Amino acid sequence: MLMSHVFGLATHPTREWQEIRKEHVMPTRLFVAYLCILAAIAPVCAYISTTQIGWRVGDGNLVKLSTDSALILSGLTYLAMLFGVFFIGYMIDWMAKTYGAEQDEQAANGIALMAYACTPLFIAGFSILYPVPWVNMLVFVFAAVCSGYLLHKGLPIVMRIPQDRAFLFEGAILAVGLVYLVTTRVGTVIIWSFGIAPVFIDG
Repeated sequence: MLMSHVFGLATHPTREWQEIRKEHVMPTRLFVAYLCILAAIAPVCAYISTTQIGWRVGDGNLVKLSTDSALILSGLTYLAMLFGVFFIGYMIDWMAKTYGAEQDEQAANGIALMAYACTPLFIAGFSILYPVPWVNMLVFVFAAVCSGYLLHKGLPIVMRIPQDRAFLFEGAILAVGLVYLVTTRVGTVIIWSFGIAPVFIDG
């Protein structure tokens, strides 16, 4: 079962990456049975915390989002996460030949690599149920470091390339990730300008 990799990546990542490489999972099955489930954690928790719990900035009043606003924003966040994993994973497969990696168009190893490497970030979504900005920030920074470590450990195994080439490959993946991050920020501003902005209400 694909979900069993969550524990394995946390306890023995090298061995787990080797198992993942042997699985040869199709992208569609990976999306449905793994990615769609874990990626939903943060949007669902965000919807609950912003509509039912609320948050404070300093000594200010308790603030919440309207249910309609939170539903739309959570849905868009969910889609952005799914597309982000697919896009970066696709770019990994596209760049694979440049770095001498083995290409497997049927299994799409880049998408699998990205989906599993992002597991700590997906799990960190549970922290949003405790909507304190600085706590959430610390949790997600730690999760990002863990995801970077998993990517570092998994890239040479899944793509079957030497460690020195993998290091250069990681830099290219990071660049693609930063481009996507900036794109989502710009996209957020554009979407908000069309009236799909957060609607705040007093708690």
